[in-house]
Amino acid sequence: MSPRRVRFPSEVDLPTPTPPIPSIGPIVFTLRFDGEEHHFDLSHLPCPRLVRSLAERLRQTGGDDGTQHGPADFQQTVRAVRLFVVFVAAAEPTQTEDFTVGDLEPDLLDAFEDHLSSSFPKGSGAPMALLSDVLRLLRDIHEDDEDALSLEIQGRIGFTATSTERRKSKPLDSYPMPVFERVEEAALADVRAIRDRILRGERLAERGEDPDSGGWGRLENVLWYIVRNGPITSADWWGHRPLRNLGGIRAVNSNLFLNKDDMVPFLALLICQTGLEPECAKTLRANCLVNPARGFVSIAYVKNRAHGNTHKTMRVSDGGALHFPGGLIRVAMRLSQRARVMAGTDAIWTLTMDSGLRAPYRRGGGHTARDAVAWLAQHKLDQLPDRGGSPLTLDMRRLRKSHKSRNYLRAGGILEDFVSGHSKDVAAVHYADIEAHREVHDQAVENGLQEALDTALAPPIVLDDDGSRLDGGERALELEEVQKALGVDDDVWLASCRDYYDSPWALKKGSACPVAVWGCVECPNAVFTTRHLPSLLSFLDFLEAQREEFSNGEWTARHGLAWERIVRGVLPKFSNEQVNTATAIAEAAGPRLSLPAQLLELTV
Repeated sequence: MSPRRVRFPSEVDLPTPTPPIPSIGPIVFTLRFDGEEHHFDLSHLPCPRLVRSLAERLRQTGGDDGTQHGPADFQQTVRAVRLFVVFVAAAEPTQTEDFTVGDLEPDLLDAFEDHLSSSFPKGSGAPMALLSDVLRLLRDIHEDDEDALSLEIQGRIGFTATSTERRKSKPLDSYPMPVFERVEEAALADVRAIRDRILRGERLAERGEDPDSGGWGRLENVLWYIVRNGPITSADWWGHRPLRNLGGIRAVNSNLFLNKDDMVPFLALLICQTGLEPECAKTLRANCLVNPARGFVSIAYVKNRAHGNTHKTMRVSDGGALHFPGGLIRVAMRLSQRARVMAGTDAIWTLTMDSGLRAPYRRGGGHTARDAVAWLAQHKLDQLPDRGGSPLTLDMRRLRKSHKSRNYLRAGGILEDFVSGHSKDVAAVHYADIEAHREVHDQAVENGLQEALDTALAPPIVLDDDGSRLDGGERALELEEVQKALGVDDDVWLASCRDYYDSPWALKKGSACPVAVWGCVECPNAVFTTRHLPSLLSFLDFLEAQREEFSNGEWTARHGLAWERIVRGVLPKFSNEQVNTATAIAEAAGPRLSLPAQLLELTV
């Protein structure tokens, strides 16, 4: 009997191996936002190959380590991906299973843009925002793999929209400057009180003893306990009853720590002094003050909304008082030092809450507007009128805008002296071009036009009856010129002429003056005295009558400059008595007083 042959495992008939399952990519993933997990599932969407590419890139942009730190913004991008993929599936129904990013064409993106525009009301900013989110992901995919997209689609993603207009938002206006200053004063007073409260609490704690032996009814003993064990929380049920007579848990803890109510005056004052973005002011760290020198110090902060380099610095004044931004931040560091050590954080704004010590502004979030309602009422700031007469509410962004506005006004509207932390374009659009500066800008235009006019046309020369100057002009007149002006030999109807044959309007020197009969009003040779006032007033009557003959634009083109020179350049130089006398003379002689034949023909 032959021995039984043993079959080794390699010889066993095994089933034919199936092809390896391709990686489907992260179409289901989890991200952490501010330490809290959020789950996203895109597995139900059509075009799975397209979804894989978009989802992979989407996953990299979100979460605490990504560029989109807020869950709301990230959800908006997820919504954009869903809308885009569903649209692609509807547009390419026969290719749904195999469609990839490499199959995208410019016409498809243009059609998606048109679809978004027709899906939202006119003027909505949603189409532009959703389209921008999709294109941003496609650009990121192209950066990761230059061969992922076709050359045609690479050119299309270089711009956002072909027809959809970006919604034009009106920039936030600043507060009226008196309101801004009142808010700053109230915040400064409160910060001083907060400083005194905590320093006083620390001194009181030093005099305390163990409350188990000295009694929980004495504040110094409770503070002694908190210094060694941390703040009393809402979970410490035993602490409620004995602390009731001391004002309660919140009041007791506030003797040693900053609380949420303290943030309104602290943040308001800091933003009023520096113009820091509210989210940046909320996320300052304990090492934010760097490079102190010669009374100045730099504030290092992180601006998550900034493109490229998010780490920024701002140079501010430093000193030993709260009206210096550097001094204000140093006081905040001192007051929060105990809380930071106990909580193991470097966030300046580490506060005592009902649940214990927390740094509530990890990403610059956390509302202060609703916290400010009681603060405004406490200082009766809610009774101040805002622009338009509406009741005052506190918006930290508008405080920043007001700080910028104050600097802009101090700089006299000169953009180069105002720009700080922004490009010129951003500073001009968002901080200079606001309603609060409308009067400044209108005045600047008026001053510029007046300066141009003064440069082109010297102010009129006006003499009193004794030959003294009434116009305050810098051009000196020779004695002979003054005597000729007071005489009648060189009168040219509305004025006396310094030299009729040296006219600035003549083609060559020695020629007679060729201008129109009222050109003397605009001539630098003209000299005006009380003798010419009746004629000037009669001419003004003529100009006013001409308003009825021409449209406003035509009248201005013909007579506007002459009217302006007489009304603003000549008449104000004479006294009321001189003008009244001349008026009486002009009225007694009638409207034809000294009017040349050219004008008499028009008044017949």
